[in-house]
Amino acid sequence: MKDIVSRLAKNIAHLRKLKGFTQEEFADEFNIKKSRLGAWEENRSSPPVEMLVILSDFFKLPIDILIRHDLTRVESIPSINIGGQRILFPVQVDSKNNDNIEMVTLKASAGYLNGYSDPDFIEELPRIGLPFLRNGKFRAFPIKGDSMLPLKDGSFIIGKFVEDKSEIRKGHTYIVLTKEDGLVYKRVYPDKYQKVLHLHSDNPRYEPYSVPARDVLELWEFTCSINTKEFEKEETDMTKMMDMLTVVKSELENLKKKK
Repeated sequence: MKDIVSRLAKNIAHLRKLKGFTQEEFADEFNIKKSRLGAWEENRSSPPVEMLVILSDFFKLPIDILIRHDLTRVESIPSINIGGQRILFPVQVDSKNNDNIEMVTLKASAGYLNGYSDPDFIEELPRIGLPFLRNGKFRAFPIKGDSMLPLKDGSFIIGKFVEDKSEIRKGHTYIVLTKEDGLVYKRVYPDKYQKVLHLHSDNPRYEPYSVPARDVLELWEFTCSINTKEFEKEETDMTKMMDMLTVVKSELENLKKKK
């Protein structure tokens, strides 16, 4: 119990600072005395339940997150919005201050749809560090199948978390989590009003399809990939052929437009 109270005190102080408030400004925001806020932050007393609800609404974080998790590990609050509240995904760093990237293993990917908003599920994922990836929240996802050639089955895509769908860049590739399909990696084309996302595979054998933007639970923009298997010579030649066919297809479409 003492650990929970101490953690809450540190979290309130840290989140206040992340929001850019002084103690006096923060106290005024909630119409309480500065000394009362100071007592909470210094672990000399605890906010009542009704105040926890107010703080939860203000920070848009579930009360469970405020009291159970050490939020002082983060310098920003990467998160997603679910039902008006934000689920925290802490950016963890190693001893050299490099961001740790959670790796969603093939086994974990099967339960990702149910566990993506569960901090305990996320904390159990293995982590790697890539020092050239900074200033963002990154996660690695396994690739299944051949819909996004030349990426091989078993490769990993490292994506940067996209908090706002308006940030989607037309024609770029994303890991997309939806209610119906779970995790998919596709090239994304949002419609004019950002209400529908058209998902395309780079392998022309797979037909594109569309999903309502409201059904998208998470988006992670491609940053880099990790191949876990060596390419065979035949596969490399096939990839070149696919590239040539893509170019020819594009040129034919341009010719049709000019007619």
